[in-house]
Amino acid sequence: MSQLRSPARLALASAAIAVSMAGCGINTIPTQDEKTKAAWAEVQNQYQRRSDLIPNLVATVKGYAAQEKDVLTSVTQARASATQVKVDASTITDPAAFQKYAAAQDQLTGVLGRLMVIQEQYPDLKSNQNFLALQSQLEGTENRITIARRDYNETARVYNTSLRTFPTILWAKTVYGGQKPAQLFEASAAAQTAPTVSFDAPAAPAPAPAQPAPAH
Repeated sequence: MSQLRSPARLALASAAIAVSMAGCGINTIPTQDEKTKAAWAEVQNQYQRRSDLIPNLVATVKGYAAQEKDVLTSVTQARASATQVKVDASTITDPAAFQKYAAAQDQLTGVLGRLMVIQEQYPDLKSNQNFLALQSQLEGTENRITIARRDYNETARVYNTSLRTFPTILWAKTVYGGQKPAQLFEASAAAQTAPTVSFDAPAAPAPAPAQPAPAH
């Protein structure tokens, strides 16, 4: 009879150990690691969406502002540079690869801003329906990129915290010793410097000093 009970007791003991270990956070690190990778994939997805819009956007602008050759060339080159940076899930724990990718995307963001500014000089371009549709899609994508980067940073922060705090640090130092902290997106240098905008009227010139009356 006791022999029949042994497998049941062993199963119950195994289940109790599993529950106990889960309660101690053994599953926390791999769970948060997967969430971070999923958030990273969404960042890549939104950057790819933006990249796919650029050829049509450049072609449309070129049709109305071919003389803006420098800006059009800069956008095309920046897009090529950004798409040439190969990334995967391992990139988030590789500081050099992560920084290279982020820098390439930030550069593209900058030159896209220059491209959108020149529309003010071309009324026909500003009213072109194809351009307006592309502009709307680009603006929506930039918003999605901002949200995706924010969500990724928050997910990565939670994951990184688990690698350094009790009780999950015990698993990080033993079972998951190979896990590395995830890199975070940082604001670009341009984003950290707010532009100076003044709506004040220019100061009136100082009155000329009075000339002495001529002597008689």
